[in-house]
Amino acid sequence: MLSKKMLSLALLLALAPAGEAVASTGDAMPTTDVAAADLGQATPTAPVAGSGDCSQGFFSRLAAAYREDAQPADPNAPAPARRGMDSPFSSPPFPSSEWQLGGVDYPIGVPNENSQYPLEKALSCTKLGHWMQDNRIETYGWINPSANLSTSSRTNYPLSYATRPNRVEFDQFLFRIERLPDTVQTDHIDWGFHFDDLYGYDYHYTTMKGVTSDQLLNNPRPNSALNGKIYGNDPMIAYVDLYIPWVAQGMVITAGRYLSLPDIEAQFAPNNYLLTHSILYTVDAYTNMGVITTTKLSDQWTLQLGLHGGDDSAVWDSTSRLSGQACVRWVSKSNDDMLYPCIESYNHDKQTYNNLQEFVLTWGHRFTPTVHMLTEAYRIYVRDQSLATGPGQSQAPTGVPGYPLGEAPSFPLGHNPAFGIVNYFNIELNPTNMMSIRNEFYNDEQGQRTGYATRYSSHTIGMTHWVSPDLEIRPELRYEHAYDFPAYNGGTKNHQTTALVDAILHY
Repeated sequence: MLSKKMLSLALLLALAPAGEAVASTGDAMPTTDVAAADLGQATPTAPVAGSGDCSQGFFSRLAAAYREDAQPADPNAPAPARRGMDSPFSSPPFPSSEWQLGGVDYPIGVPNENSQYPLEKALSCTKLGHWMQDNRIETYGWINPSANLSTSSRTNYPLSYATRPNRVEFDQFLFRIERLPDTVQTDHIDWGFHFDDLYGYDYHYTTMKGVTSDQLLNNPRPNSALNGKIYGNDPMIAYVDLYIPWVAQGMVITAGRYLSLPDIEAQFAPNNYLLTHSILYTVDAYTNMGVITTTKLSDQWTLQLGLHGGDDSAVWDSTSRLSGQACVRWVSKSNDDMLYPCIESYNHDKQTYNNLQEFVLTWGHRFTPTVHMLTEAYRIYVRDQSLATGPGQSQAPTGVPGYPLGEAPSFPLGHNPAFGIVNYFNIELNPTNMMSIRNEFYNDEQGQRTGYATRYSSHTIGMTHWVSPDLEIRPELRYEHAYDFPAYNGGTKNHQTTALVDAILHY
């Protein structure tokens, strides 16, 4: 029932832009759709139009908000104050205007750069909307369907997230509500919170053991590309923030479930340069649950220290292991280079669910304000995979050179490692279009991460076209190869070519 309601809401929101064409054919007319009074209409002080006109129904205001966002932005609008160096890039067309820093919504000293999306605009004239604005609470999200054509017929794995080949997929419906602490000011302590709920096929990758994980782990599907229900729900981000301005140049303490820190890529579609993910990203950590501090030491240096319950395990689950986390971000005074070494997770314990020991280094270089690259390398391992007996665990890889498919020997005791490196080369074509070229090499030495003991390379080119601030279209072409064992199409092919496209509709 929950999934049907969410799909219905997603479809209604997706159809809202279509109402723009109808609404734009004439002046505003009386409407009988959802009444503003249902949300507590605020008493108007003067006639208003468009998304702020509470004499119109909710869906009329929502359509008006999409129309307003499609208009050119004011080039003379003042930039919000910030405490630090300027943004190194433009967003759009890039997914972010800042050098990466995990665990926080924005680096300390950077203002809230979120737009007011259509849902917030449609609520703005109501009592609820006024209360949210007064308390700096935001609510928004996106809908993300995709389609792919593949030379594989059974599965695209280890390509993610479009794992089911030759089909249209409903990847993400995400709902977000948050309050961001104001880290530009240094006068007082501030607080925030962040909650994200994700529904769609992508829950297969984001699920944390102990958090609605039964839908994935207790629903075997031997004839499907991945186990678990086809579509599922994951309340994947839930944390609180406390900002203390008097520790160094500001400290944020984050407690709860948050995204793993170091990756170039992210779980959420709008935060990525490309539609698909690198193999390196596909098989590393996704979320942590614990406490982390982010401290700005200067404009160049930021330190992060934390404790969490192990990768992708809730702290109350039996697979959780207390783990340390430590990262440092350095940005050059020219703002042209960034280094981000990170111990994502370390506890020296044996494998449970996804008990990774992960060491990551990311380097970013800006050639010009319109061209930059990001390179990430990591070494990860688990200990004693062959002794792990929990859900989803295997004592042997699926494929190893020299053995028939499915007849490989058990993993050796001790470290079961993998190594990867990926490079993104990103080009701003114009203010509404960007191109990204990604090349990677991955060595799953024993097959513990992908199931196949082989070396991989993948090569991807794609672009993002911003139709409006609320709609992105991302076409992509990808080729990948497994060198030591046929790891594609369920262990039957050495290579795979995929053409994909997706859309991200923000609401």
